[in-house]
Amino acid sequence: MAERGQLPHPAKRLCCRPGYGSGCRPGLRAGVSGPGGGALCAGPSSAAAAAALGLLPLGKTQSPESLLDIAARKVAEKWPFQRVEERFERIPEPVQRRIVYWSFPRSEREICMYSSFNTGAEDPAAGPGGAAAPGGAMDTATSAADENRLPFRRGIALLDGGCVDNVLQVGFHLSGTVTEPAMQSEPETVCNVAISFDRCKITSVTCSCGNKDIFYCAHVVALSLYRIRKPDQVKLHLPISETLFQMNRDQLQKFVQYLITVHHTEVLPTAQKLADEILSQNSEINQVHGALWMCIVLNPHCKLEQKSSWLKQLKKWNCVDVCPWEDGNHGNELPNLTNALPQGANANQDSSNRPHRTVFTRAIEACDLHWQDSHLQHIISSDLYTNYCYHDDTENLLFDSQGWPLWHEHVPTACARVDALRSHGYPREALRLAIAIVNTLRRQQQKQLEMFRAQKKELLHRGVTSITNLEGWVGHPLDPIGTLFSSLMEACRVDDDSFHGFSDFTENLGQCKSLEYQHLPAHKFLEEGESYLTLAVEVALIGLGQQRIMPDGLYAQEKVCRNEEQLISKLQEIELDDTLVKIFRKQAVFLLEGGPYSGLGEVIHRESVPMHTFAKYLFTSLLPHDAELAYKTALRAMRLLVLESTAPSGDLSRPHHIASVVPNRYPRWFTLSHIESQQCELASTMLTAAKGDVRRLETVLESIQKNIHSSSHIFKLAQDAFKIATLMDSLPDITLLKVSLELGLQVMRMTLSTLNWRRREMVRWLVTCATEVGVYALDSIMQNWFTLFTPTEATSIVATTVMSNSTIVRLHLDCHQQEKLAGSARTLALQCAMKDPQNCALSALTLCEKDHIAFETAYQIVLDAATAGMSYSQLFTIARYMEHRGYPMRAYKLATLAMTHLNLSYNQDTHPAINDVLWACALSHSLGKNELAAIIPLVVKSVKCATVLSDILRRCTLTTPGMVGLHGRRNSGKLMSLDKAPLRQLLDATIGAYINTTHSRLTHISPRHYSEFIEFLSKARETFLMAHDGHIQFTQFIDNLKQIYKGKKKLMMLVRERFG
Repeated sequence: MAERGQLPHPAKRLCCRPGYGSGCRPGLRAGVSGPGGGALCAGPSSAAAAAALGLLPLGKTQSPESLLDIAARKVAEKWPFQRVEERFERIPEPVQRRIVYWSFPRSEREICMYSSFNTGAEDPAAGPGGAAAPGGAMDTATSAADENRLPFRRGIALLDGGCVDNVLQVGFHLSGTVTEPAMQSEPETVCNVAISFDRCKITSVTCSCGNKDIFYCAHVVALSLYRIRKPDQVKLHLPISETLFQMNRDQLQKFVQYLITVHHTEVLPTAQKLADEILSQNSEINQVHGALWMCIVLNPHCKLEQKSSWLKQLKKWNCVDVCPWEDGNHGNELPNLTNALPQGANANQDSSNRPHRTVFTRAIEACDLHWQDSHLQHIISSDLYTNYCYHDDTENLLFDSQGWPLWHEHVPTACARVDALRSHGYPREALRLAIAIVNTLRRQQQKQLEMFRAQKKELLHRGVTSITNLEGWVGHPLDPIGTLFSSLMEACRVDDDSFHGFSDFTENLGQCKSLEYQHLPAHKFLEEGESYLTLAVEVALIGLGQQRIMPDGLYAQEKVCRNEEQLISKLQEIELDDTLVKIFRKQAVFLLEGGPYSGLGEVIHRESVPMHTFAKYLFTSLLPHDAELAYKTALRAMRLLVLESTAPSGDLSRPHHIASVVPNRYPRWFTLSHIESQQCELASTMLTAAKGDVRRLETVLESIQKNIHSSSHIFKLAQDAFKIATLMDSLPDITLLKVSLELGLQVMRMTLSTLNWRRREMVRWLVTCATEVGVYALDSIMQNWFTLFTPTEATSIVATTVMSNSTIVRLHLDCHQQEKLAGSARTLALQCAMKDPQNCALSALTLCEKDHIAFETAYQIVLDAATAGMSYSQLFTIARYMEHRGYPMRAYKLATLAMTHLNLSYNQDTHPAINDVLWACALSHSLGKNELAAIIPLVVKSVKCATVLSDILRRCTLTTPGMVGLHGRRNSGKLMSLDKAPLRQLLDATIGAYINTTHSRLTHISPRHYSEFIEFLSKARETFLMAHDGHIQFTQFIDNLKQIYKGKKKLMMLVRERFG
């Protein structure tokens, strides 16, 4: 270990100040270099520190850290990442990466502290090259040997020996292997190390070495130091959930199939490796067809022993503490997969005792399913399986009225069968089952409609709904609607030959049936004129329109939104023809009349998933073909009952009602902002389409006012309507402009008593909109201002804009109209001044300038409020305005009122009101001796600042008071005497202020202020000398200072030098 005394590598020597490192907290001493030259505290900002110390080569510059890194580092230190995710709906990937990067500990001292017992006794990283300890060479050698056995020392040795490998950081989890070199008595061993961390602190560690000590083992130390010293060499990935979010369905199928075949202790590293390969289009894994984990246990030819083996393995994984939960938010309480199935062994399981559902729960439940049902075998085996003698009079019959086979099963489970058949190479069988499922759904939809019509009067009278679908098909973990849609769309794209490339599924079941059928629009089990395409579209519309409860948790709710948008995106790729339009019309009518089974029914549950996104797609698709139906559908979908305070809570009398499984709580809708934006988009689409149609615009406006609760979204709609109504290539649409104005007025009422940072923008926009509508709109908002604006907004923005020349020109007003509008503005101004004189009086005076009576009324309002609530600054502002308008006596009166509210202490020589005081005195001086004599006592009472008083005194003695006094009486041209009132009073007050200020300053004066104090005394002497006996007074004053403050020798010496 001779190298322990060597100097560190130059690059590492430059990364820290001696004894300190960027990774240490301020004031925390760090150790010096350890073996191999690694500084204990090396961090990404070390180079910047080196540059600051002049250690970088000449001519080399170091770029400062980016704002992203600075912010990410602070967030990583202080905020849990979960809180960041909850606060911000979408976090850009680069930001996530930097937060994850900076979340690992950066101080090696902390690693040392948790891996060694005696870290406080000595520098933990110091080598033996330092000063020898007392006790001789033998004690030193023994101490060094003991130190080398510390986990921290051994970890450094392992790191320097290149024993750390396969280092991978996935989110807040660091993993790697550390190879322990072979010893004389022990072979080489490889230890798997995993470290979890949060906010720059290690939260848990695991190592396969079996260490049971309370301190970190050497392997954990080695991996931690590797991450601290070589952060750029560690492969960094975002949390695995973020990677999965990027994958499409097929990629996820492949990912999960490979993942579950790997031992659970290696789940995270292996998962990330497979995810990277799947996302790479040319990787080897993408050449192999994959299947969802559910498909593995639903393999129709899986033997019993294989299924038992899978079940055992799945249950083992399911019991692991870190096993991910199905919905990403600690599970839900929905029925299990096989509930209500005759095949299900867990059909009667008590929901209260049901454990949380993990990603393996459905696969475990699927192990109870089988393929031996004869009806199921006939469905998937033949295109000729019919029964025309079957009567359509029972609920779960096997055939419909046309003799076509039906398959009654929990819909997601049935669709999982379809997916399993597709994944295992039986596309024709999957297609047959898919058709049977869709026909079953269509029959159920018809039966539900008939049932609702029979009970419609009673249900509508109650105003509540009775939902039987407890889990939604769109956003479901098994994606049943997506599976059916994909299966049917694939059949549209492939030819017959492609189906014969797979083995006959029925041969293995011992039944030889003909697989011949043609991919024609008129399939055996399709209506006349139908095709796989129409069936795919119809089942997508059925699934999207299903009334379903909003699931708990951010992950599940985002999945609902994401799956809905993905399915609609696929539908938008299909060009609509007459046949598909008929399907749209049929489903739109079904959904509107479907009652509690439809998300567009007349009555829905308060927490049903909103239909805004789906309805927007239906609206745009139906509009060119059936406008009435399009508007009826979109208007029905506009509601958002979760925000309605009086929404019905549900029908508790029905056994399967949703209220029985949804707790009575205020729902936590994490995607509410997204849902409201979709509601706004739907409304905007209708407004755009309704341009020029008065009846439809009124209907859409009524719907917006009733259903949208966000002022910002209503304001956006108002702006959108305004833009559409005033397009440059056409005349303004006055009806749409009125709609825009009505929405703007609603925004004003909603935000009048709440804080909104866009409020000023909203008010200005509303005035612009009202101007476009016409003079009567402007007059209306001014007459009703108190319901729309604050007094300040009404006077400073609304009335001022209305009275501006640009508005008059824009409206082409004649004299009569101008006067009428001005009268409304003046009335508004006076009302606002009465309600809020402090903030509106000046605006009211300005607006009433051209009307004598109104102006006098406004002035009287100011006088009445002057003694009560108005401040000196407001009164001075109005007084100056009065002087500017040619009312000096009114200005003088207001100035004297303002002076009574003012109080300037001795040290406030930079107070903003000083200029106002000087102006008031100058105004009084210009008016005459009497006015000056009246204001000086107020000044003496209010102002205690010596410099301000002396300034006023000098100004009053420089010139004669105004030649024109009150009532036009001419004054003499003599200067006012300092020995007579009122200047004598001002002079005495000024001298007194200088004396008091001097004593106040001397109480806490410091030597650095001595020169400034001497200058202050010089100014005081100038004021003293203005008095008849001023010289004597000043001499006595200086003598008193020398006597009282004789302890301040240096200062008094300066006083003697200057003043004797």
